[in-house]
Amino acid sequence: MIRSDAASLRYVDHGREVVACDAVSLEVQKGEFLGILGPSGSGKSSLLYLLSGLKSPTSGRVLVNDQDMGQMTDAERAKLRLSTFGFVFQQPFLLGYLSAVENALVGSSQRELDRAFPLFADLGLGEKMLRRPHELSGGEKQRVCVARAILGSPDVIFADEPTAALDHANGLAVVQLLNKHRGEGSLVMVTHDPTMLEAADRVLHLHEGRVERVETR
Repeated sequence: MIRSDAASLRYVDHGREVVACDAVSLEVQKGEFLGILGPSGSGKSSLLYLLSGLKSPTSGRVLVNDQDMGQMTDAERAKLRLSTFGFVFQQPFLLGYLSAVENALVGSSQRELDRAFPLFADLGLGEKMLRRPHELSGGEKQRVCVARAILGSPDVIFADEPTAALDHANGLAVVQLLNKHRGEGSLVMVTHDPTMLEAADRVLHLHEGRVERVETR
């Protein structure tokens, strides 16, 4: 489904070359929960950005359904992300002037509205659908982001440290909800906390931009 072939990401920071990802080859399998684990600065988020087309590799390539994302235009990559991927980031990035349900429906078609009601109820947000972001707790905001990622029925959900700003209980609840509601789609999650990946099918351990080892559950 998604495959990286010796994909690297390098950039220059104050005259010094930084290797964020170093010739990483892997495959995201259909329907799997893939965890990417490592300390700060290990290249976890950079790898997620490469796999999701948010950044292009400086060498190597990343393919989605055998299409090289590096050969796509910016508009083609944006269309691919909108139609095929869902995202949950460390910060909620909700629009303050929209309600919770309106935020969740951003980028979705109107037909997803009927799905939103039972989903919000299952996420424990049934009574807070019409509240604005400033009226929600941190955990509730992240659950709105989970709903937003799920409603488009993406083939892959990318989650970049989605629990970093939450306490352990709320963080674990967010991961469990993502895993429960992703349907047949894949989940690729970056974290520095191994306890958040107990349900993962595979865990990639990153160190200095390289895959140090792969743990299969």
